[in-house]
Amino acid sequence: MIQNDLTHRERALRLVQDRGIVRARDFTAAGIPLVYLKRLCDSGDIFRLSRGLYQDPNRLGEHAAHDLAEAARRVPNGVISLISALHYHQLTTQLPHAVWMTIPHKARTPNAQGLRLEFIRATGEVMSAGIEHISIEGVLVPIFCPAKTVADCFKHRRIVGEDVAVEALKDAIRQRKATPSELMRFAAINRVAERVALYLRALQ
Repeated sequence: MIQNDLTHRERALRLVQDRGIVRARDFTAAGIPLVYLKRLCDSGDIFRLSRGLYQDPNRLGEHAAHDLAEAARRVPNGVISLISALHYHQLTTQLPHAVWMTIPHKARTPNAQGLRLEFIRATGEVMSAGIEHISIEGVLVPIFCPAKTVADCFKHRRIVGEDVAVEALKDAIRQRKATPSELMRFAAINRVAERVALYLRALQ
């Protein structure tokens, strides 16, 4: 019994340390009884972020993008986008009031459970093109690259504001985080090529 207890405890701690943020079902999938979650929380070995979501306490707040990591664990089929992606790529001075994510068009709207999330939906290349993966607090977070993010902001300019999209485009070029050809490629996918080309010409 003691040996089993130590084994489950060690496996649970290793899982949290490896992944950074872990869902309760991840413990179940690993064959770790959920009773160990309460024990580990009570002992301070893991931290309960919210219902069903846990983190290594040594990694709390180690990165300003903590909410992005938490969102990625809660919404595994989502991609960080719009203002949240702009902010991560340092292409806006705006602080997002929520984590913006793009999810598949027919996907069920996830339950935020205390984390403020905003969703837009997409299909095909609009959903799949331009995805990068960044490591935050041990979590591999999918996020749209700078050029795709700018194109998305033009596509959803009624949500983010066209002024924000235009400034992001200018900053992406000035900071060399995207080339005009990259911007036009994603603008074509998003069917906003004509509008993006107009602003690119103005920068020449």
